[in-house]
Amino acid sequence: MVVRKLVHAMGYRYRLHRKDLPGAPDLVFASLGKVIFVHGCFWHLHQGCSLARMPKSRLDFWKPKLEANRERDKKNLRQLKKLGWTSITIWECQLGDDKKLRDRIERFLNA
Repeated sequence: MVVRKLVHAMGYRYRLHRKDLPGAPDLVFASLGKVIFVHGCFWHLHQGCSLARMPKSRLDFWKPKLEANRERDKKNLRQLKKLGWTSITIWECQLGDDKKLRDRIERFLNA
């Protein structure tokens, strides 16, 4: 919701979770050919992030599940690129600094 509100306040309009695109991106800017994914650090194993630590119990369940999420994300990004879409991933841990986030989104959408 943080990203949605910020992008809307910036004057951009978007569609949510288009099922016809690989990975059903969180925000889709069809006229720009761009998509934004907003990922939770834990669920998508954000590299080097303290929020993405592996659980201590039931590793036999969690490790394959979380690694499969990461592999699926990579596959979806490759497919989107083949289709001509440009994408950006915003991580949960990056949502705290509104100015930095706004600047990053602005650069992405205007590039």
